[in-house]
Amino acid sequence: MKQIVAALLLIIGTFSLYGQNRKQNTDFQSSGDPLIRQENADIIIYGGTSAAVISAVEAVHSGKSVIVVSPDVHLGGLSSGGLGFTDTGDKSAIGGLSREFYHRIWLHYNDSNSWKWEKQTEFGNKGQGTVAMDGENRTMWIFEPHVAEKVFEDLVAENKIKVLRNEWLDRENGVDIQSGKIVSFKTLSGKVFTGKVFIDATYEGDLMAVSGVSYYVGREACSEYNESWNGVQAEVKHHPHYFSENIDPYVVPGKPESGLLFGISAEPVSQNCNEDHKIQAYCFRLCMSNHPDNRVPFPKPDDYEPARYELLLRVFNAGWRDWFGKYDKIPNRKTDTNNHGPFSTDFIGMNYDYPEASYERRKEIIREHESYQKGLLYFVSHDPRVPGEIREEMLTWGLAKDEFTDNGNWPHQLYIREARRMIGMYVTTENDVLGRRVVPNPVGMGSYTMDSHNAQRYVTPEGFVQNEGDVGVHPDQPYAISYGSIIPLKEECTNLLVPVCVSSSHIAFGSIRMEPVFMILGQSAAVAASLAIDKNIPVQDVPYDALKAELIRKGQHL
Repeated sequence: MKQIVAALLLIIGTFSLYGQNRKQNTDFQSSGDPLIRQENADIIIYGGTSAAVISAVEAVHSGKSVIVVSPDVHLGGLSSGGLGFTDTGDKSAIGGLSREFYHRIWLHYNDSNSWKWEKQTEFGNKGQGTVAMDGENRTMWIFEPHVAEKVFEDLVAENKIKVLRNEWLDRENGVDIQSGKIVSFKTLSGKVFTGKVFIDATYEGDLMAVSGVSYYVGREACSEYNESWNGVQAEVKHHPHYFSENIDPYVVPGKPESGLLFGISAEPVSQNCNEDHKIQAYCFRLCMSNHPDNRVPFPKPDDYEPARYELLLRVFNAGWRDWFGKYDKIPNRKTDTNNHGPFSTDFIGMNYDYPEASYERRKEIIREHESYQKGLLYFVSHDPRVPGEIREEMLTWGLAKDEFTDNGNWPHQLYIREARRMIGMYVTTENDVLGRRVVPNPVGMGSYTMDSHNAQRYVTPEGFVQNEGDVGVHPDQPYAISYGSIIPLKEECTNLLVPVCVSSSHIAFGSIRMEPVFMILGQSAAVAASLAIDKNIPVQDVPYDALKAELIRKGQHL
């Protein structure tokens, strides 16, 4: 009997320790878990983004075993995280499983039961030139966050894909590399993942970085790749995201000694085209509703400080009223609300350390962005100094009650517009995007504007506030993206593909960084990984003719 009791106590203690360690994992702490498990598959995908899911689906379709190791609990990244007003560019360039995703969205909204808060006929079919439901091509490009997440979860279930969630790469010593190949990586819970080929499908590129692959953070000088739109771009006015009126930057107008208003840097702006390591601004893409039965009042953050938004008051006082300019309409009386104007949801200059930051610091940055944006919403809807017509209309909006229900109706995913970018076998630059050179070995296409958000807010030599970094240059036609831009240099790693933090210049990435393109490149990465496994060769040696034929067979546009 004593032996039985002792055995039971040992089992209970073991499972208690396992539970404690699982709880610790949510805080990004190494667990020392005694129940270390080793997982093995042909292809190991790190990430929970749209590219991660599509890569996994393609791996299954290509006959390979696959495991998705996701730091995220919710799959889909920005596609299910609020970015429902898709940045598509030329839709004819979107093929394969990426197009399949938007076809499934179309199928969903063809069911009348999908229209709970408005009729389909009330929604219409256009928003700022984007066709929502394309009946001819059976695709839909504008959707609610929870619908996108369901599509990703359906793809996972249908293809019986193993997904381990809330698993964070051990960035200290978690990657085992031998003879230039990743053998395995370990997560903070203690699990070890062994595979033949690995795909880093995160927005941050952590697996890529820890594996010793070269990368860049920030903006290269124009001279680096013979470009015109890289680096500092202080004179550009491509979008209305700059101060069109002279706005005083000081706490007490006209008195520099009083200090600068919140969010304005004292650092002078550098010369145009100079390199720096500043990052274009992040924000949350907010899903709002103006339906009385499906909206939650904007919450007042605990650290709410009205002084943070004094600069916006000065913009309003100068006559600006286009506050609702990017409340882009998605189904069921909801929005995908994005940054718009000189002072908006982009938290300019507050993300520079994010790409290389520890998990704890990244959590702080995310919380800071959430606090800033919640405070902004509360300020515009409640502060009596805000123009009455804007404040009153703002009170008709709230967070959508039926979205992100486990997170206070707030998006799970911060919009990481740009973090690390690999320096791989081929660096895509504006010369590729603008059709100035022939792209070798294409594995997908892009077409969207080279779009960079502001990277800094500074004081001009004349003594006024201004934003810098916002660029928007349109390619004349879709452009090819080289296979070399999703693979590292051969001497650095021979079994890794990177379809999100691709090898490109800052300004070229401004076009590539669209969710449909990430899905396109995710599928192409998995096809290439499968061929490398079949032939037992480095990913750099995959014969392009074979890769091209397989991609075309699967519906990719090259």
